[in-house]
Amino acid sequence: MSTVIKRRNIGLLASVLIAAGLCACSQDAQVIGDYDVIIRGGTIYDGLGNTPFVADLAMDGERIAAIGDLAEQTGTLEIDATGKAVSPGFINMLSWATRSLIEDGRAMSDIKQGVTLEIMGEGSSMGPLNDRMKAEARERQGDIKFDIVWTTLNEYLEYLTDKGISPNVASYVGATTLRIHEVGYDDRRATADELARMQELVRVAMRDGALGIGSSLIYAPASFADTDELIALVRTAAEFGGAYISHLRSEGNRLEEAVQELIKIASITGAPAEIYHLKAAGKSNWHKMQNVIALIESARAAGLRISADMYSYTAGATGLDATMPTWVQEGGHDAWVERLKDPEIRARVALEMHDPDVDWENFFVQAGPEGIMFLGFRNPELRGLIGKTLLEVAEERGTDPAATAMDLVIEDNSRVDAAFFLMSEYNVRSKVAQPWISFGSDASAPATQGVFLKSNVHPRAYGNFARVLGKYVRDERALTLSEAVRRMTSLPAFNSGIRERGQLSAGYYADVLVFDPATIADTATFSEPHQYATGMLHVFVNGEQVLANGKHTGALPGKVVRGPGWSGWPYNAGPPQ
Repeated sequence: MSTVIKRRNIGLLASVLIAAGLCACSQDAQVIGDYDVIIRGGTIYDGLGNTPFVADLAMDGERIAAIGDLAEQTGTLEIDATGKAVSPGFINMLSWATRSLIEDGRAMSDIKQGVTLEIMGEGSSMGPLNDRMKAEARERQGDIKFDIVWTTLNEYLEYLTDKGISPNVASYVGATTLRIHEVGYDDRRATADELARMQELVRVAMRDGALGIGSSLIYAPASFADTDELIALVRTAAEFGGAYISHLRSEGNRLEEAVQELIKIASITGAPAEIYHLKAAGKSNWHKMQNVIALIESARAAGLRISADMYSYTAGATGLDATMPTWVQEGGHDAWVERLKDPEIRARVALEMHDPDVDWENFFVQAGPEGIMFLGFRNPELRGLIGKTLLEVAEERGTDPAATAMDLVIEDNSRVDAAFFLMSEYNVRSKVAQPWISFGSDASAPATQGVFLKSNVHPRAYGNFARVLGKYVRDERALTLSEAVRRMTSLPAFNSGIRERGQLSAGYYADVLVFDPATIADTATFSEPHQYATGMLHVFVNGEQVLANGKHTGALPGKVVRGPGWSGWPYNAGPPQ
């Protein structure tokens, strides 16, 4: 049965009333229903994992007004959802839509999958910034150009919503950003004064509604922070109910040790802690996933709130900085590029890149040159290499793959975006089965037009959530639809301290989806990534329709979603419970 939208117009009834002199309204006027919107006859997946049931759902303004049998009520807009799933909007636990939303606030790739909340802040956040950081950010901009008119993280988020965006947005404050703000790019401990200033920046961000502290510990200069520094920052965020979320210090050779560091931070600070894009990177490390799952479950059994998120692919995506030692990157990007021009330094770097036992996260070895596929370049002359592997480019140039990687960083004057084939499908399925794992794209929210077509992206940008529902729920039955919806909605909301979102319940914000479980699927591939997912029919954000019959309406109702420490909660009331 096709989805039908019906707007209740006066029509024949209006004509009769006008003729009788009982109505002063025009033929095309719209009758106001009992509710703004009623979605009729859909199968309700409440976001809590409960057994789905058939019912009507009503919205008024920004909120869900009622769920049940609403046959006697009318909606100004009515949607027939018979045979379709109705669920809360999905929450993207790891979004890099920070810049793509500036270029195109519609968030097309994510809205077409049902994402209604983008959570940012993996190590780097869009504030707090100082003048030096603003200048560096402007200089490092790629295809998307914009002026940086904000300083704090909150000012950036409000800049987005003032500009107009379709999804809601929230963010952790980045530990890397805090370190650069006060310490810079040096490989050293923060002084007591620097750490105190970093902690004060955390307090400001938490009062503004940040969700907690996000770290990304394999990259310089984040890797220069020791555990004590992280504990100090997380403890400060925990004063406001904030959480800790981390790209671990290792996802490969020292994976278990890195998980233990996160558990230690959670234990000492009392903060909930989450692992970004949990993975065992590199074939020699694949067996460690079962150990990691056991570690996390043991910590959870002991009373710690430990969770994780994932993307539903065997390849990750990052820059070529993940193939080189962090010492060569000390001092920032420009210092890194200059060092790579020195023959003696290049020889040392190449030697370490080929060493599987170095003490830094070596994606050059873990993926192999044949498993590193280029996604984007700043330099237009290099864009013909997009879609090729590092090995293929090295063979074309007649150079060693390690030297080729260094050359490309210099020639592009960037970290060079690439996909890294690192994980096993068996481990992906193992993670999908864990009830404490939610989902994040680890990607921007592009569109199939304009500036976004100048480079490729990882297909997760267009398909991460649809892939879970199509491949792992419908096709492989690795989890139920009700459980998948829970882990895209109420679970990430709870883990991030977000209130009144993530479930279908009267009084909650009306972030609501209607989709077809029989047809929802990802279509993006590594060779042709700019392809929208299918099967998402209707998307409402804060009660306003953003997607109608699979087409974007142009609506931009997105809001800033605040964490538990926000100073704007009603006096003496605290965050809504």
